[in-house]
Amino acid sequence: MHLQLFFILFQNENLNQPTFYDILEKRRTVTALKAGEDRAILLGLSMILFSAMMYFVLGITMVRSYSDSIWTEESNCTVLKSNIVAEINCSYSCGSECRKSSRFPCLQVYVSLNFTGKVLRLSYNEEAHEANPECFYIPKCRKDHTLMHSIVMNISERLKTHQQVLCYYDPSEQQDSVLLTRLYGRGAIISSLLWPTCTLVGGTLIIAMVKLTQYLSFLCEQISRIKR
Repeated sequence: MHLQLFFILFQNENLNQPTFYDILEKRRTVTALKAGEDRAILLGLSMILFSAMMYFVLGITMVRSYSDSIWTEESNCTVLKSNIVAEINCSYSCGSECRKSSRFPCLQVYVSLNFTGKVLRLSYNEEAHEANPECFYIPKCRKDHTLMHSIVMNISERLKTHQQVLCYYDPSEQQDSVLLTRLYGRGAIISSLLWPTCTLVGGTLIIAMVKLTQYLSFLCEQISRIKR
């Protein structure tokens, strides 16, 4: 009778204590969770690094061009004159280490700035103004001269049809020209910075959630040890 009672108590104590397989299974679970947490942190860090690289690239290209532009104010302009004044020589690629020459018509457009009433030359954007401030638009150089001529003439007819256009001018009035459109406007800058910002926020949230999960797991383990 005493021997049977001792055997029952010994069996109950073994049931209450974790077995070798339970400990091994718990260690496997902890190892899997640790590996998942490491991958999540690595993903978050990669997203943050990618967003930092995107900020750098956008900063030296779009944001710098936007901040350096002097045509910052908007106004309405009235098209006064739009005609072709000359033929400009250009060169195009015809293969590896091969270039040939062609010509495109120089469309010169004059507008009246409604804000001040001054007559100024109109350029398409900053790149067109830097390439040739005398010409409104610089088309891509092609072999077909007739095609480039038709493109420029189509632009000229549209400007004559829509005489009132939105233009960008220099508020310091140091430039004798205005722009029809900016190369990188405020909307383009905001939309371009949106994706790296979302990536940065997402990566930060992933790392924060992993760290919070680890902290809560540590608290639960401490509480369970206190209860024991």
